[in-house]
Amino acid sequence: MKNSFWLILFALAACSAPQSQVSLEQEVMTIGSVERLDTSINALIPADAKIEVLASGFEWAEGPLWLEEQQALIFTDVPTNKIWKWTEKDSLSLYLSPSGYLGDRTDKREPGANGLALDAGGNLILCQHGERQLGKMLASLEVPKSEFEALATGYEGKRFNSPNDLVFNSWGQLFFTDPPYGMDPWDEKQLDFQGVYRLDSDGKVNLLVDTLSRPNGIALSPDQKTLYIAQSDPEKARYYAFDLDESGNVIAGKVLFDATAFQSETRKGLPDGLKVHSSGVLFATGPGGVLVISPEGKHLGTILTENGTANCAFDADEKYLYMTADAYLMRIALK
Repeated sequence: MKNSFWLILFALAACSAPQSQVSLEQEVMTIGSVERLDTSINALIPADAKIEVLASGFEWAEGPLWLEEQQALIFTDVPTNKIWKWTEKDSLSLYLSPSGYLGDRTDKREPGANGLALDAGGNLILCQHGERQLGKMLASLEVPKSEFEALATGYEGKRFNSPNDLVFNSWGQLFFTDPPYGMDPWDEKQLDFQGVYRLDSDGKVNLLVDTLSRPNGIALSPDQKTLYIAQSDPEKARYYAFDLDESGNVIAGKVLFDATAFQSETRKGLPDGLKVHSSGVLFATGPGGVLVISPEGKHLGTILTENGTANCAFDADEKYLYMTADAYLMRIALK
């Protein structure tokens, strides 16, 4: 339980440089709670599970990605153009800087990388806001360097807005969203829509969806036949499910769950990053924290983080769900 000492420490940590939140006694800070609306959530999240705060002091933490060989989580801090690394053994360290913008301007609002993924060869693939592209880090995961190859920079001769989140299927197709959140007022918006795309192994960019106002988080069902997309539009705060054919083309779509009415002063955040558990259940950031949603669209409950929550990721064994929530890195144990 949080007491007044932890509240003071928590507030100070949020305003300082990024740091681990483990005390001298190795006691981990906890926050929030789990709202259980359906008993089936108990098969995913233990009854005594606590939300642990692992690190804090970030401007807007995003893009968590588990690196199994290193037993590490890396995640982006978009406004500061950095990627951080957290491990159980060594805690917090700077992983990569710069991450998403390589130019000289210092007045960009969200220059850094956002969503992260690994390709089949174990290369780090980044949604790079500042460069308005999908990039591949040319260095190894063990010795990262800010050297990148552009995988895709636009569609039909026009520059992307700012690629935001991404997911690979098992045969190497890369699905990604392109809202305008990484653009600055002086940037030229060359596309008159916010697209959802598929990048094929031959480098061809295919437009899949152009009707969503703010496509954001993206994920695939375990059978890879359904593409899930979160829309971070406060007027239409929704999660969509799109059916895919064998070539990765969208053939139908529907609203899976509408969270628009959930927004409130006490439930901060909009649909953002999401991940799909091996059971098929969605863990989708949104109003209040992380919404747990069945593949049929039933709201099973919410991991209430007390902060606007940007994204989440599982470790390889789905032992934990890691969450980036505003200035914080958090996690909760799973079954």
